[in-house]
Amino acid sequence: MGGGFAKVLNLAKIRKIHDTSMRILSEIGIKVNNEEILDLLSKAGARVNKETKVARIPEHLVMESIKKSKKRYVLYGREAGKIAEFGYGKQLFMSSGGQYIWIDETTGERRPGTLNDSRTAILIGDALEGIDIVGAFVLPAEIPSEVRDIHLYAELIKNTGKPCFTWINNGKTAKYIIEMFRVVAGGEEKLRDKPMIEAFVEPISPLQFSREGLEILIEFAKLGLPVGFGPMAMTMATAPATLAGTIAQENAEILAGITISQLLSLGLPVNYWGIPHIMDPATGNISFGSPEQGLMAAAITELAKSYGFPVGINVGLTDSKLLDVQNGLERGMTLLLGALAGADVFGHMGIVGADQGGSLAELIINNEMIGYLRRIMRGFYVNKETLAFEVIKRVSVGGHFLEDVHTLKQFKKELWLPDLFDRDSWEIWNKKENNIILERAIKKKEMILRKHKVRPLDQDIANQIDEIVREADKDILERE
Repeated sequence: MGGGFAKVLNLAKIRKIHDTSMRILSEIGIKVNNEEILDLLSKAGARVNKETKVARIPEHLVMESIKKSKKRYVLYGREAGKIAEFGYGKQLFMSSGGQYIWIDETTGERRPGTLNDSRTAILIGDALEGIDIVGAFVLPAEIPSEVRDIHLYAELIKNTGKPCFTWINNGKTAKYIIEMFRVVAGGEEKLRDKPMIEAFVEPISPLQFSREGLEILIEFAKLGLPVGFGPMAMTMATAPATLAGTIAQENAEILAGITISQLLSLGLPVNYWGIPHIMDPATGNISFGSPEQGLMAAAITELAKSYGFPVGINVGLTDSKLLDVQNGLERGMTLLLGALAGADVFGHMGIVGADQGGSLAELIINNEMIGYLRRIMRGFYVNKETLAFEVIKRVSVGGHFLEDVHTLKQFKKELWLPDLFDRDSWEIWNKKENNIILERAIKKKEMILRKHKVRPLDQDIANQIDEIVREADKDILERE
């Protein structure tokens, strides 16, 4: 089952949102803080005001760019078979790309993250079956922010065999990061053929592209590496107070990025990250777990799919700071809605509250939820073997199926068996140690840290990675 079962929009509504997005781009325009890209847009037929840096992009140019974008691609980890397939009907899950706060699940302490915390989280992400793309998880406070992304990608390369992700600062750091992956891949052409990294470019709502984001896009486009566009438009604050208006604006911002990407490199692989949120009017805070979050995620998935793109959404998140009823309800309902709508990528697992910190216990419990969700999305077969008429006939009235050969053959294929979630009777549960899910998650974390091993990076490659990091530190920090 690839999704498409939850329908928030019909074709007429999709058309209205699309038409509004086209009007936004052609009549209002978008600010582009890069002279080279403004020139490209002007030559392609956009109306560009060089003083305001606003480009008004005609619909035909946007539609040509949508048509020419590559909409299926694969990200490769450094270990064989560790891949993430975009646009192939798979559900891909990513651990958080990086939070500023580390939450110690044993003490509840909240503190700035460290590089060692990130290493630990990367190892956990590598071990968890439900995590397809491993994020850096925390942003270490002891590493200068100007080069933090370079250090984190070095740690990701060393400590996971899966595809990986963290936020990239700007074009200068992007060059060093791409160089690290070029070394790991074995050369520029090999990296182009089997990309190991995707750029995440975040338009700044409403209707702007930052200089840094466009620099990153240019560096990735040079090598034909995948890019994703994900504005975090916030209803009532950086987007209209209506969901339809927020989605129309978000769509316009993403499509502007896609248009620019194709002017830079025709056929560039693109991921459509539709990640709008609401502002809670009572607190002024962004909300990660609202019902509107799920509604917008499902709607924007349908919209992105109407263009043919793989789509990433922010669901499976919560505003709760605890492992409580609110946490499970918000995560589960929005996650299922997004999956049923047909989204490809889900981020970012392990966050506690709305971008307020990361917890490994939360990540491990999220991994259990992913297994639950994947069982739902797998569905079930209806055929002669599964309808089991002959089995029912053989067992007959008043019998039982427990020891039947059909049961032994089928139950492991048919049923999802939890690792952390509890199904014991009350009497058995009450006698157990670690009978609270947080305790079970901590126990699993400790077991992973004792037993899980990642295939070491070739020493020569590791040395080259370290040299690239040293060179970046010297180049960037000494100039600042």
